[in-house]
Amino acid sequence: QVQLVESGGELVQAGGSLRLSCAASGRTFGTYAMGWFRQVPGKDREFVAAISRSNSSTYYADSVKGRFTISRDNAKNTAYLQMNSLKPEDTAVYYCAATALFSGRYYSPDTYDYWGQGTQVTVSS
Repeated sequence: QVQLVESGGELVQAGGSLRLSCAASGRTFGTYAMGWFRQVPGKDREFVAAISRSNSSTYYADSVKGRFTISRDNAKNTAYLQMNSLKPEDTAVYYCAATALFSGRYYSPDTYDYWGQGTQVTVSS
């Protein structure tokens, strides 16, 4: 098992930046691929970004490509989502997720076995 805790969400003006963190428990963080998802009321959880165990591959939703960067520091058991040029449309609860089995379906919430509690990001106009 792995326990995930997101932090860093807050109110920010459009055009601003935030960095979300996802702290993982245990000593095996490096064995998990990680993803970031977001969700707004009334909608399904939406893929944002994913990163492989080795940090060699990253994937992004078209809506955030060029603005968001996913990264990880396995020595610190932490994954990050750097969000720049934020838009009001980015407002959502952001969740990190982990899976021991990464596949081409990195964009699917069903791929991930472990989830954090979420952190609210609000982008004002």
